[in-house]
Amino acid sequence: MDDSAILELFRQRSEDAVDACSERFGAYCRKIAMNVLGSYEDAQECVNETWLSAWNAIPPAKPTLLRAFLGKITRNIAINRYNAAHAQKRGAALALDELAEIPAIAADEGEITRVINDFLRSEQQIYCNIFVQRYWYVQSVKEIAAQYRFSENKVASLLLRMRKRLRAKLEKEDLL
Repeated sequence: MDDSAILELFRQRSEDAVDACSERFGAYCRKIAMNVLGSYEDAQECVNETWLSAWNAIPPAKPTLLRAFLGKITRNIAINRYNAAHAQKRGAALALDELAEIPAIAADEGEITRVINDFLRSEQQIYCNIFVQRYWYVQSVKEIAAQYRFSENKVASLLLRMRKRLRAKLEKEDLL
């Protein structure tokens, strides 16, 4: 079933919408939650919360990319669950702390998104993929290094340089 058909089921308030989401996007959302939480049971609970949140949000929300919409919900739920369960900074929280080095001022979220997207488009595709895997999918440096057959130091250095370039771009756009 495609996105538009699933969205129509949500608009009709049909419980089949949740089943369709689970079938089509369940593994994707579980992977995001697993990367943050590291526990299958916790990840599954996050995914179930994702379906409830989507049910409550659609309508009135009209996502253009259902996969990204559900992924964002899952990621936020997983991060909130992780933060609630861990006082120390480890694992997924480290990836988020890395980005905290780039504090954005209170600006239009759409403008920040545009600048980040422009920044990622200006990077080599492999670097863009690594950045997204680290900061969107919250994959560990070790996992990313293994996937690209790089050393962990190379991935960490690459990410550091990208964060510095992103910070410079945000400063240039007066968003910092």
